[in-house]
Amino acid sequence: MPAHRSAMRKIKDVLRLKFEARLSHRQIAAATGLSKAAVTKYLSRAAEAGLGWPLPAELDETALERRLFPSAAPSRPRTMRRPTAPPSTRSSSARA
Repeated sequence: MPAHRSAMRKIKDVLRLKFEARLSHRQIAAATGLSKAAVTKYLSRAAEAGLGWPLPAELDETALERRLFPSAAPSRPRTMRRPTAPPSTRSSSARA
């Protein structure tokens, strides 16, 4: 999951730059390539989760994601639904 690791790494960078380097949201956005709104959102989620910097050593990327995004459901493959009856076999009374 390279994209997942990359996203969690960026969030860790945001936290480090905010709490260790004491940069503004604008400076963090410029340094990470994220929008200022994304930086603000990540920092708000971290505050709601009671996270700061440094992160606890036992908090791996999966646990960090669960703390920041608790309502995110695990992704499942989507399946297509089949119609109950093909159009040619439907009642003709609806066509009147």
